[in-house]
Amino acid sequence: MTELEKGPQGLRRGRGARERILGASQQLFRDQGINHTGMDQLCAVAQVSKRTAYQHFAGKDELVTEYLRRFDPDVMPGVFDRTDLTPRERLLAAFDVPKTGPEHLTPLCPYIAASVEIHDPEHPARQQAHDYKAAVAARLTETAREAGATDPEQLGEQLALLLDGASARTRVLNADAFSTAAAIAAVLIDNAIPASA
Repeated sequence: MTELEKGPQGLRRGRGARERILGASQQLFRDQGINHTGMDQLCAVAQVSKRTAYQHFAGKDELVTEYLRRFDPDVMPGVFDRTDLTPRERLLAAFDVPKTGPEHLTPLCPYIAASVEIHDPEHPARQQAHDYKAAVAARLTETAREAGATDPEQLGEQLALLLDGASARTRVLNADAFSTAAAIAAVLIDNAIPASA
C-alpha cells in the first residue's frame, strides 16, 4: 500500500471511497462548477488517491454523469409524492425552494449547470440532464392532469419552464425569484383548471 492510499493516521481509505468521491463532487461541482473542479482537488477533498478514484470511475465524465444520476433519482419526491397535498398544492409546492442565507451564493440547478458547462450534446451527463428535465415536465403534466387541467401537457411545460427560469434568475441575481415564479404559477394553474375541478 502506497502512502497515497493511506489516510492521515495511515489507515486504508478504500471503504466508502465511492461515496466520499460522490460527496466531494456534489460539494465542489455546486460551489465552483464542473469545469473548474479537477480530479486532483476532488481526490484531496474525498481523501482518496487518484488510483482509487479511477477504480470507481473511468474518468471525470463518468463521475459527472453519476453525480447527476444520484442528485434527485426519484424526481422531486418531496413534492410529487406527497399525499397530504391536493394536486394543485403539489404543483405550487414545486416552487417551494429552501432559501439560502445572503452569505451563500444560491446554487444553480445542477442539471442546468451541467448542460451549460458541457458543450457536447452527446455527453452522457447532458443526456442525464435532458432525461431529468423531461421527467420533471412529465411529473408536472401528470399532476396537472390530476388537478383537472384542460391542457395538462401545456401547463406542465409552462411550469417546467417557469421553474428553470426561476432557478437561473435566482442564481444570476443571487436573490429569490421562486416566490415571484410561484405567484405566476398560481395564475397559470388557476387559468388552466376549470372552476368545477
